[in-house]
Amino acid sequence: MDYVRLSAPALTEIGARIFAAAGGSREEALEIATNLVGANLAGHDSHGVFRIPRYLDWLRRGHLHFGRRISVLSENAVMASLDGNHGFGQVLGQAVEFGLAKAQANGLALVALRHGGHLGRIGAWAELAAEAGYVSIHFVNVANSNLVAPYGGRERRMSTAPVAIGIPNGADDHFILDFSTARSAEGKILVAYKSGKPVPEGYLIDGDGKFSTDPLALYGKIPEGEAPNPRGGPGALVAMGDHKGSGLALACELLAGVVTGSGTASNGPHPWNGMLSIYIDPQKLDRKQDFPQLVSGYIDFVRSCKPQPGVERVMVPGDPERRSRKERLANGIPLAADGWNDILRSAEALGVTRETIAAIGGAAPVA
Repeated sequence: MDYVRLSAPALTEIGARIFAAAGGSREEALEIATNLVGANLAGHDSHGVFRIPRYLDWLRRGHLHFGRRISVLSENAVMASLDGNHGFGQVLGQAVEFGLAKAQANGLALVALRHGGHLGRIGAWAELAAEAGYVSIHFVNVANSNLVAPYGGRERRMSTAPVAIGIPNGADDHFILDFSTARSAEGKILVAYKSGKPVPEGYLIDGDGKFSTDPLALYGKIPEGEAPNPRGGPGALVAMGDHKGSGLALACELLAGVVTGSGTASNGPHPWNGMLSIYIDPQKLDRKQDFPQLVSGYIDFVRSCKPQPGVERVMVPGDPERRSRKERLANGIPLAADGWNDILRSAEALGVTRETIAAIGGAAPVA
């Protein structure tokens, strides 16, 4: 499989040009593109620029809208209920800022966000809170997005329902736990499909409930010129951790879907995200003011564990992303050529030519 490799600034500018051509303001287009490229830099290509054609498809279908901001449905000193109004999730990070302001004033905040566009890599919001010095916990679901079979089942009943937890730890060494409660995020199946690779064993089941390594078990037959639709196939993603992961996914549906009022996974017309977030100011709980030392001391203790044979070193959540950012900022972001061509075709349909893209940053093939 051929790849192209682009610098993060070039890829961000290309994404911004595409979203601006699709009708977004320069500011919003750049915000969306920056978030997507940030996911690529962190090594989470499933939530990166390969999402551009799908976002554009959702725009055309009226499932997603530029220029939408958060509206406040209700609030008090420590709680808020917010509506994302089907705007781009990347700009709905306002919800995090809303929660941090309440936590700064009161030490604690609970924020319920409904009707958000795809919120991107949820770990990015935990990183934002950790950078500001706050602990955060995020439960997310995707309304009207049946992708995951419950433990023991062969039919879809849940979304990929991610969870993220962030704990601040000094300068850029934060604990950031971010995972889908499915064995794999749907975007990773998309990356496998675009890369021409099989899905790892145990991630997917086919329509008969048997394990499959074929991405088309999830997408079905993909019409020429259309973005893969995860609703199109007869199979389903598998919940992580057997009954435990399945239970956690169900909890996310109830917390992010029901408690927020956003809605749960079903067979509705189009998807959106709900997110229930908790923000904590650890300094207001830490009377001895030794929180930073306790966090860093324990994380260093875990990292000091002797690795198993064949393992370079023991890492904690957040370490793989830091390593990926360092490598990709230095050497560029690799993209499977098939997925890159999808982006180019989407750009050309909006009048952003290949010549324009090449002038911005090019895309040299790599092995």
